[in-house]
Parts: sequence; structure tokens; C-alpha cells
Amino acid sequence: MALSRSEQMSRIHGEDTSPERLLCVALSQRGLAFDAHARTPVGRPDVVISGAQVAVFIDGCFWHGCPEHYVRPRTRTDFWSSKLVENTTRDRRQTAALELQGWRVVRAWEHEVFVALDDVVSRVVMAAQGGPVAHEDAWRVFRVDVLDADTDLERRHLVTLRDPQRETVVDAKRTTTKWKVPSPAAPPGSRRRPVVRLSPHNSEE
Repeated sequence: MALSRSEQMSRIHGEDTSPERLLCVALSQRGLAFDAHARTPVGRPDVVISGAQVAVFIDGCFWHGCPEHYVRPRTRTDFWSSKLVENTTRDRRQTAALELQGWRVVRAWEHEVFVALDDVVSRVVMAAQGGPVAHEDAWRVFRVDVLDADTDLERRHLVTLRDPQRETVVDAKRTTTKWKVPSPAAPPGSRRRPVVRLSPHNSEE
């Protein structure tokens, strides 16, 4: 029996941590000491460099509203709309709360880890060394309204992470450009897996 949309998304969210593994390998090769899912004053980020107070989040393109790859589901629309609002609201709250307490927050889309890993690593290293964190607009899809079901025209509401007053809308045909995780491949020099201290995953405690 084919899996429902909800079952498919749950499996991806719970089991596919390949972006995180790839980033951990790269950070280990750069000599950074870090923890995975360690407790911070606001939740458990994917990667934590406690001494430098750096929190790194790898945001799934579907779950967190990537402007390039978020695809509006056609079924259970109320459920998925609420989930998107919940996730983006939490992203903004966590980012603001951590930065208010002196933490440097680096957020990367999962597709960036695959297509621009060196850039993501550089951002983390820069933050760990006390340098500035690139505070790009970090737009993300917050809500999607259907304008015309026959033509698949939709209105995307986008917000930024760090400025709750900044919002924009984009009217366009429903995108079907989903991000597909590449087939597993060992990154260069990754025969030895990095030693990562694991803690329970992601909660706002």
C-alpha cells in the first residue's frame, strides 16, 4: 500500500539526517569541537559550539518554507498550513531568543549543505571565531493562499527571521520544484567518522 503524504513526510523528517551528517564531517575536518543536539538556553540546535556560543540549524526545505523548494501540498491543506506557520514561527522565536542572549545563530537550508557546503562551513567557522554572522534576509514561506485552483495560481506570503515587520507576497503558479536529496556518497576524506556527542533531538526546553 502506498504511503500517505503525511507518512512520507514523517519518514523524511525523522530518518533523513544526511545534511547534518555531511556538515558534521566537514566541521570535524576543519578541527571544530561541537555537539549535536546539545541543550542551549532555547532548544537543541542541530550543531552546537558551546564555548563560542554558536547554534547551527539545518532547515529542511519543505518543513521550514524554503522560497526555492517549498511545494504546497494538495491534500490535508489545513494541517500542512498550520505546520508551516508553526515551524516558521518557532524558527523566528528561537533565533531571536538565542541572539538576545549573546549566541550567534547560523541557519542553513538543507539544499545549501549539498550544493554549497564550503560556504555553510565558512559561515559556521566565522561565527565560531567570533566573526560576524551574515544576517541575510533569510526569507521563508510563511503561508500560501490558492488564488485560482484551475490555473494553480497561488499567493506566497514570505517573512524574514530577524525582522517581524518585514513581509512580502509573491503571486505565481504553484511550484513543483521539490528539493531531492542526492544519493548517498561518501564525502572526500570521510572514511573516519567524526566523534560527535549526541543528545536527544530538538525541543524547546
